[in-house]
Amino acid sequence: MKDKPLEIKEKKSFLKSWKTLKVRSKIYQVFVHLFAIFGCGMMAAWGIYKLGLTNDEGGVDPHNRYLANYQQREGLVDSSKIYEANLENYVRLAALNKVFPTNAHLIYEASQQGNNPEIFDRMVYAADMYMQETEMGKSYLQLMNDLNSVMAKYPNSSCTDNVIPWMNDSGWLVLKKALVKDAPLIQRAAELTGVDARLIAACTVGEQIRLFNSKREDVKRYLGPAILSVQNTFSFGVNGIKDFTAAKVERNLKDSTSEFYMGKEYEHILDYDTAQMHDLETARYNRLVNYRDHFYSYVYTGCILHQTMLQWKRAGYDISDRPDILCTLFNLGFIASKPNPEPRCGGSRVSVNGRTYTFGVLGNDFFYSGELANHFPMPTKIFR
Repeated sequence: MKDKPLEIKEKKSFLKSWKTLKVRSKIYQVFVHLFAIFGCGMMAAWGIYKLGLTNDEGGVDPHNRYLANYQQREGLVDSSKIYEANLENYVRLAALNKVFPTNAHLIYEASQQGNNPEIFDRMVYAADMYMQETEMGKSYLQLMNDLNSVMAKYPNSSCTDNVIPWMNDSGWLVLKKALVKDAPLIQRAAELTGVDARLIAACTVGEQIRLFNSKREDVKRYLGPAILSVQNTFSFGVNGIKDFTAAKVERNLKDSTSEFYMGKEYEHILDYDTAQMHDLETARYNRLVNYRDHFYSYVYTGCILHQTMLQWKRAGYDISDRPDILCTLFNLGFIASKPNPEPRCGGSRVSVNGRTYTFGVLGNDFFYSGELANHFPMPTKIFR
């Protein structure tokens, strides 16, 4: 009991001496003690580390056997095998989307960054690893079994026909070669007029198929070397544009009050040289009926499509994503373009191998067929 008063006395003595210290001395004392504590901590941590007390020896993952059993796809160097492998993966991805849409979305987005079915396959395989752990996962595996059973009932077809009947006609095979030759001109016209090249090409397809099948025997003589047929009587050029239609296109470009006006940046794209101004009809004819250079045919086509789309848009009807309607209206002309809430696909009737199509359907068929996508890529937007 005698020690307690002494202890209290010592504490009071320490507090009294602490209070008498200057602020600088107090800071120094605190720093020295903190540094000492920190040093002791570091030495203790170093000792624990050297003794190996923090080591995690690790272990074999329960999924090791599953991952090791992945069978790499063989022979994925042929484009047809890559295509087939991708289709199989898309079926698996569609099933995954029914159960785990988040994973399906992530895998799909990643797969779009490259054309590597091996990586695609591994991504789906990695997701499959956890499927047995939940009821939802088990339902996915059951769905895949059901899909595989259904697919197994139908053998792969060796058919090379196109599902679009008129694309199996010999005229289309010839026309494709001609379009490829003119692809650079169509692209230039598309950039100039603010219209996607594939839509301009779709109008050319409709007009050339119509020509080929209305005068089949005559046209076949000239299409041997795969060139486009140029009209020079009532309608002009490869797309059959009438003189008064071309003249109206030119007026629409300049008239800012017109419902067809495309904007200031387009006003001068069809200007004539001063020397041509005295005879515009002849100059216009020479532009369109040029057997070696079809550029102006495509420019007028792009303008007609752009002007027609704007006319409908200003009236409150958006047809900018309707190639079927735009091709129909291109075929029928400005006089038939009357904006309304229920536009109809149609136009000139074209008979191919005993079946009748309309101009609008021919253009739409080509636009969404995937044909010549290397030369006329599918657009995200049809108009600029």
